[in-house]
Amino acid sequence: MVEIGGSDARKIVRVLRLQRGDRIEVVDSAAVAFCAAIEDTGKIVRATLVESLARDGGETTLALDVAQAVPKARRMEFVIEKCTELGARAFLPFYCERSAGRHVGSEKLARWRRLARSSAQQCGRRDVPAIRDPEAFDALLERFEGYEAVLFAWELAPRLPLRERLLAALARVERVLLVVGPEGGFTHDEAEAAVRHGASLLSLGRRILRTDTAAVALLAVIDALTS
Repeated sequence: MVEIGGSDARKIVRVLRLQRGDRIEVVDSAAVAFCAAIEDTGKIVRATLVESLARDGGETTLALDVAQAVPKARRMEFVIEKCTELGARAFLPFYCERSAGRHVGSEKLARWRRLARSSAQQCGRRDVPAIRDPEAFDALLERFEGYEAVLFAWELAPRLPLRERLLAALARVERVLLVVGPEGGFTHDEAEAAVRHGASLLSLGRRILRTDTAAVALLAVIDALTS
């Protein structure tokens, strides 16, 4: 027997209008999914586990993390929501020289994490992307060594065909970090520092994308190339 409360229970009862006997999918902390039969509804939904469910193979073995310079207003919420739908495994918010957003309190961070969870549920993912506490650009650079490929999106990078660049960069790797800069773009010093730490500069094309569009567009292209 499992008990489900909070927003999940409200969604089951008020949005989906499920009742006793209806089946739901329950995912445990190890990302193992089970079919469960609802026994009781209310503020707490109680359900009995029926059987475990085999993985559907929908998730790629390529682990794509997104390092996003914290944007202003609520643009980070858009990035988290859409990149979660596109398969991002983790988010690494950071501040750099031209960052517009620099005030991320505990409440905003908690909201980002709730949004990642609800977005993962909406698109049928069994895992929820992790969201790290925001950090300085220098601290982010030190994380590059934990990845097999670091793709540093920069509007001043050489304009080489994106498809060929991505296919070459993603061949025979599993852990990849996508780095997206702030509204004003990265400085030359930041781009040079990224290269020294092992990143590959990447042009996303002839148009300069907004900071909250770049990671989404890049993940969509990678998904199309690796599916």
